[in-house]
Amino acid sequence: MNFQINCRRIVGGNGSGKALVTKQPINFLAMIDTKRYIIKDRNHELYGKSMKDAILVFPHAIGSSVGAYAIYSLKVNGVAPRAVICSNKADIITASGCAISNIPLVDTSEKASSSYIVTGLEIIVDADNKKIIIQTV
Repeated sequence: MNFQINCRRIVGGNGSGKALVTKQPINFLAMIDTKRYIIKDRNHELYGKSMKDAILVFPHAIGSSVGAYAIYSLKVNGVAPRAVICSNKADIITASGCAISNIPLVDTSEKASSSYIVTGLEIIVDADNKKIIIQTV
């Protein structure tokens, strides 16, 4: 049985994969190890984790607008998330980074995403139809 959450489309498209969830914001410019493409900030919940092929679920980005180009570099190097869900309102850094990278981006209420989406669940993001599908066994 699947569970569906309604969302708001920011960047269209579809993506599926395992959820990688954090309640902490991400600074894409300062927190990503550009050689190993993992979160390098030791104080972050996702320290040591890669976003490659995941559905990244996080509240919003922080830091410089150059973070949008850091998202683009993840895409160019084949290590970007398949889709992004902002559990708060999507911010300009994430929106522009996903737009130039063709990464589907949606946002939803923090309550909806934190209540139902946990790391490791299989998720489908259908931004065009404004829905997130959580695949359950």
